Amino acid sequence: MTGVIESRENKDLRAAVAALGARHGRGFDRAALWSEAAKLGYLGVNLPEQYGGGGGGMAELSIVLEELGSAGCPLLMMVVSPAICGTVIARFGTDAQKRKWLPGLADGSLTMAFGITEPDAGSNSHRITTTARRDGDGWVLTGRKVFISGVDIADATLIVGRTEDARTGSLKPCLFIVPRDTPGFQRSRIDMELQAAEKQFELVLDDVRLPAESLVGDEDAGLLQLFAGLNPERIMTAAFAIGMGRYALARAVDYATTRQVWKLPIGGHQAIAHPLAQAHIELELARLMMQKAAALYDAGDDAGAGEAANMAKYAAAEACVRAVDQAVHTLGGNGLTREYGLASLITAARVARIAPVSREMILNYVSHQSLGLPKSY
Repeated sequence: MTGVIESRENKDLRAAVAALGARHGRGFDRAALWSEAAKLGYLGVNLPEQYGGGGGGMAELSIVLEELGSAGCPLLMMVVSPAICGTVIARFGTDAQKRKWLPGLADGSLTMAFGITEPDAGSNSHRITTTARRDGDGWVLTGRKVFISGVDIADATLIVGRTEDARTGSLKPCLFIVPRDTPGFQRSRIDMELQAAEKQFELVLDDVRLPAESLVGDEDAGLLQLFAGLNPERIMTAAFAIGMGRYALARAVDYATTRQVWKLPIGGHQAIAHPLAQAHIELELARLMMQKAAALYDAGDDAGAGEAANMAKYAAAEACVRAVDQAVHTLGGNGLTREYGLASLITAARVARIAPVSREMILNYVSHQSLGLPKSY
C-alpha cells in the first residue's frame, strides 16, 4: 500500500508545507519562499542525508511541491534543481560532484537548471544536435537549447548533449554540468506571454570548454542516466499541476458556498456542484497515479516508474486544465478579474499539457510501450 496510504511522517510533512504555503499565498515572493523552504529542509527532502538532504525520495518531494501549489505559490525550480539535477548527481555523480553540488542543492544555496529541449528536436533525445567532443583531457560542447527555465538564477545548468559518434547511429546522450559564467555559454531571454517568476531562456553553447570532471556519470550509460532525471521531472510536473488544480478548485468551492443569487448559494445547484465534484475526483485520481509513480521510482523500478510517471503527468495536466476552467466558469465574470486571481491560471494550466513532454507524446509512449501497438514514428 506504500504510495497510496501515506505514512504518518508524510502526512505531517504535507501539513507542515501547507502551513508554509498559507503564510506566503498567491502573491508570494519567490526568493523569500525558496529561502524559507530551504531552511526548513523541504527543498532537499529527496537528497541523501550524508549531503544535507532529508533522505527521502520523490514521494516526499512531490508532496512539497503539490502543497505549495495548492496554496497558490508553487516553486517551478523544484522540478529542475532538486528533482532532476539533484537526483541525477546523487545517483550517477562522482564523489567530488556530490560533495560540490548536493549540499548546496539541498539547502537552497545552489540552484541548477536543466537543458535538454532544442529548437529542431524538442525533447526528442534521438534528434539532439548539441554535441560533445573530447579535447585533450576535457570536452567541448557546441549547440543550442530553448525554453530552459531559470538559467539566470541558476549557478549551473545540466546540459544534455551527444557524443560525436552518436551521428553514426549510436545513441549516447551525455550529461554535463556547465557553470553559469563559463566562456561561450550564452543566454537570451525568451519573451513569454505567460507571466511566471521563473523566466525562459534560449542557450547558445559556442565551443564551451569543460574539464573532464564536468561529465556526470558514465559516457556510455546513455538513456539510463537521462531518464533517471526525466522520470522525476514528470512526477514533479504532475505535482505542480495537481497543486494548481487544487488551488483553483478551492477558490471555486469557497465562492460557490458564499455566492447567493436565488434562494440558495450557487453551490447548492447541481449545474455548479457536479462539475466541481468531478474536478475533485479527477485530481484525486491523478494524485494516486503520481503516488504510484513516486513509489516505483523510489523503489528503484525505473521501467515501471517510466510508465507510471508519464501516465501521472498526463492525468494531472488534464485534471488541472479542467479544474481551472471550471473554477473560472463558476465565478463567471469575477473569474476573469485580478481580484480573484484565477484568470492567469488559464494559461498557466496549459503548461502541464505541453511541458516537459506533450500529451500526444505520452499517448505515443503508452500506445507502443504499454499496449504494444506499432510506433507511428
